[in-house]
Amino acid sequence: MTTYGTIPSEAPTSSNLQYVSLAKERIKGGLATRRPWKEMIQPHALNLPTTFNQCFQRLTINVALFRMNYAIVVLFILFLSLLWHPISLIVFIIMMFAWLFLYFLRDDPLMVSGTMIDDQTVMAALSVVTVIALFLTNAKTNIIVALAIGVVAVVVHGALRQTDDDDDDDDNQFFVDEEGLKSAGGDNAKMPLKNAASSSYSLS
Repeated sequence: MTTYGTIPSEAPTSSNLQYVSLAKERIKGGLATRRPWKEMIQPHALNLPTTFNQCFQRLTINVALFRMNYAIVVLFILFLSLLWHPISLIVFIIMMFAWLFLYFLRDDPLMVSGTMIDDQTVMAALSVVTVIALFLTNAKTNIIVALAIGVVAVVVHGALRQTDDDDDDDDNQFFVDEEGLKSAGGDNAKMPLKNAASSSYSLS
């Protein structure tokens, strides 16, 4: 009879431990997508884009590459803006836990009254609830300013940081110029020194 009393107490404990370990693995997996901060803020990789298309291309690539870094930066700025508003900070922390347990750390589909809720609906609902909960506090101005600063920081960094595609464009331009020289002057057209050296080496 005594063994029956120990089984229910051990099962919830092991289940909770498994959930905690799963949560830790998920958080580590999410943070693993973060790029090194040194790679993000390399001074030699920062320069002004020459065209709007290049600016948009850089921003698209950098947002995909540093999305976790950008999210941490925006959340950190938002956290700092709420330090002087304890109620808003508490609401912010509660909503962060809601995002973790209802969206990021969830394996099975969310069921409400026997109806399965997809991830897009959960994300949209959490976003709306988060915005409403934060704006109902007395930190509306702080939140708007913090989000604006975060978005501006992301856009500026994404536009200034040079990507590998910029080098590819230079290589493509060099290839186009070389083909243009050949078509304009035929086989006797002057080649760049690099190609001339390589061709003479192959003849020898």
